[in-house]
Amino acid sequence: MKLVLTAFFIATSALAQSTASLPSACGPENVRFNVRLNQSPSSRAMPEPNKATVYFIQDNGTRSFGIGVHITARIGVDGSWMGAVKDNSYLPVFLEPGEHHVCVNLDSDFLRNPVEFAHFTAEAGKVYYFRSRYVSDGFLLLGPADNDEATYLITTVPLSVPETTK
Repeated sequence: MKLVLTAFFIATSALAQSTASLPSACGPENVRFNVRLNQSPSSRAMPEPNKATVYFIQDNGTRSFGIGVHITARIGVDGSWMGAVKDNSYLPVFLEPGEHHVCVNLDSDFLRNPVEFAHFTAEAGKVYYFRSRYVSDGFLLLGPADNDEATYLITTVPLSVPETTK
């Protein structure tokens, strides 16, 4: 019995440590965004010197969540919220070269606030694409997107313009 309890406490401790380290890619829980969608024809963001350009694309397809229901996803990088995307839209972010840890968190009372994580190493002057998709039952997928797929999505969905709410 002692052996079973010891194994249980070790497993619980290990799980708590790994779970506790996951949110470090996100930002503070109390930060929220009001997102306006810019419906103007989309174009690529002008790159910043000596930085990588990263596009975050939210792609929920034709899925409808109900009249007046909007799906907002906060985008975190290395422990800071960089902004948010709403419905089917995209957000360009400029990052210093190096390793980065990404967090996408649906900010929704309706969908149980799923969160997904990724990491990558950015090089100055390069462009990276991440696509997030809400699948169903509280599951969110986040992964790199193919250049052709991302270019198509960016030209067919609006730009997200996030503002921090107080």
